Amino acid sequence: MKKTRYFDYSMLAVLIFLVCFGLVMLYSTSSYSSLVNYGDSMYYFKRQVGFYALGFTGMWIVYAIDYHFYIKWAKYLYFLSLFLMALVQTPLGKTVKGARRWLRLPLGQQLQPSEITKIAVILFIPVVIIKLGKEARTLRGIVKVFLWGAVAAVCVHVLTDNLSTAIIVLGITCVLIFVMHPKTKPFLALIAAGVALVAVGVRWLAGALSSSENFRIQRIITWLDPEAYASDEGYQTLQGLYAIGSGGFFGKGLGNSTQKMIIPEVQNDMILSIICEELGVFGAIIILVLFGMLLYRLLFIAQNAPDIYGSMIVTGVFSHIALQVILNVAVVTNLLPTTGITLPFISYGGTSLLFLMAEMGIAFRVSKSIRIEQ
Repeated sequence: MKKTRYFDYSMLAVLIFLVCFGLVMLYSTSSYSSLVNYGDSMYYFKRQVGFYALGFTGMWIVYAIDYHFYIKWAKYLYFLSLFLMALVQTPLGKTVKGARRWLRLPLGQQLQPSEITKIAVILFIPVVIIKLGKEARTLRGIVKVFLWGAVAAVCVHVLTDNLSTAIIVLGITCVLIFVMHPKTKPFLALIAAGVALVAVGVRWLAGALSSSENFRIQRIITWLDPEAYASDEGYQTLQGLYAIGSGGFFGKGLGNSTQKMIIPEVQNDMILSIICEELGVFGAIIILVLFGMLLYRLLFIAQNAPDIYGSMIVTGVFSHIALQVILNVAVVTNLLPTTGITLPFISYGGTSLLFLMAEMGIAFRVSKSIRIEQ
């Protein structure tokens, strides 16, 4: 029986379709704000095309590297990401729109170190699990693995004041622990207890701290009653919901959005609301189906990877994209408080897009290691 190398052309096709769809919607969404802010209706579009050119180049460079190479260097990348986040608090850090999360780079560019932390955790946590061996399935082993992820998450939150990314980093760690552990019931019980605790905590916060000036508590209070804060904290959320509602099932037509002229920074985390306004619920379904196909291909690669490390790093990529999509959709539809999480491959962004493409390069490399019997 002959064995041949495998390459996931289906995943590549889905990725290219997502990229093209995202570029079209980004231009449609951002043309007005680009013209107002920069005098060029294609400003965001041209920059995104440049980011994708770098992203695809980086993806193929990463694809050329044997993923076992990361086993030795993953720990160093992990600590490098923590060091870079610490630099944000030095004069090298840059504040954008009140948030200090970036490092200054030459030629006026900037880097968000928390994005490096995501890929560092994806590569390093599987190494920790593999080195622990059978101990990783014990309570002590689970705590050790969780602490590595928790340290990274705390550093993201404390050093870059980015709670949403900290949640994703911790979520990736938890998914990897769940996949590694043979039992399911204890995790389901923990999830149920966590949901109940969060529900009680949110209600208590809304009642006891309604006058708090902490912006995160204000976000929770606004989320519970956005109409009461329609002129300030709840403005973006309500306008996004109006955009979704006005689109109907088939939308107003590409480029015919009116809400994109008034929603702040609509090309970032609120781009899905404009997709719903212009293409309707049908457009949102297309987006979700594409992400579902991409996640299915990642799951296929993880299940058929030739070794545990390959399987777990692709699982980490899967969990990162899945968590980010779920959280973005939940925020746009007001199922969760505003977090600032972007929609992968669709929203405007440089650092996040480059590292997402690097993650896809790793997944493609693992797929190349699969052997198909003919």
